[in-house]
Amino acid sequence: MAGAAAHTSITTMDLLDLLHETMSSPWVYLAIFAIAVLDGFFPVVPSETAVITAGVFAASGAPYLPAVILVAAAGALVGDHVSYAIGRSGGTRLLDRLPPDGRRRAAIEWARRGIATRGGLILTVARYVPGGRTAVTLTMGAVHYPRRRFLAFDALAAGSWGLYSALVGYVGGLAFEQDPLRGLLLGLGLALTVTLIVEVVRWLRNRRRSARPAPVTEPLGRTPVR
Repeated sequence: MAGAAAHTSITTMDLLDLLHETMSSPWVYLAIFAIAVLDGFFPVVPSETAVITAGVFAASGAPYLPAVILVAAAGALVGDHVSYAIGRSGGTRLLDRLPPDGRRRAAIEWARRGIATRGGLILTVARYVPGGRTAVTLTMGAVHYPRRRFLAFDALAAGSWGLYSALVGYVGGLAFEQDPLRGLLLGLGLALTVTLIVEVVRWLRNRRRSARPAPVTEPLGRTPVR
């Protein structure tokens, strides 16, 4: 038992040393930027986890918190525009091929309704919905949402997301300055709580909307911009 405990302790210390070394490297900013870009159109990449982790270690001085916020927001902005460009160039055909009863189709229909009724607001909200951001940016490209308006709203969404994710980690790092792993768990827990709240609110709104008479569904194409 003692040997197993010692082995676990050594493994934890090795992990902490590796994280400290990684977060102290100037290359961490490039890594955060690249991960945020990929997450914009390839949503299996955990960009929130990377930014929150950087925020936790920023509480001890490295990396530099404002730089983490800046590169995370810049990466998210670039990634969203890649997704928008994919949707604009061939998104209509791609989205029409989705199974009508699948989760991706449901996400796309949610995005279409949001774009038609609330415009850029849905883009900001979708930044905090797992998988929602890609569905919204792809759909905005497919319906030819105006590029300048997309840029303006997406700058707000990416900036707020970068600030939020880094500060959530930073709060966890301050709370457990001597134990970064606990700080990381606290940061991830806070982020998960916010995500669950957003999802519950969205589910309640969808349930209330589904109780109303269903409007006539138009073919996927250019959506009126409001």
